[in-house]
Amino acid sequence: MRVKGGSTTRQRRKVTKKRVEGAWGTKHTSYKIARQTLLRSSEYAYRDRKARKRDFRKLWNTRINAAVRALGYNYSTFINALSKAKIAINRKMLSELAIHHQEEFKMLVEKVMKK
Repeated sequence: MRVKGGSTTRQRRKVTKKRVEGAWGTKHTSYKIARQTLLRSSEYAYRDRKARKRDFRKLWNTRINAAVRALGYNYSTFINALSKAKIAINRKMLSELAIHHQEEFKMLVEKVMKK
């Protein structure tokens, strides 16, 4: 007996179309183009998860540099002095200190740069 797979195929295609629901034009209606859109968007998502980490690190470095320059030093000498003083604090936390707790950041910079 012949088994028709129409309902299974339709369900599978429906899932794919549901995942690209917000796409513009034919990209969310035509299955073939919807599948291509989904593949491409997955590539972008994977790539940009990596890029986001780079972007945030650049942002933190810029914030730290601005805060340290206001105190008369520069970023590279400050980071070097931190490593020589064996103070292990990541750039995200340094950035947060520089923005929200200026006095503590200033004390840290002065302590590190005197050594």
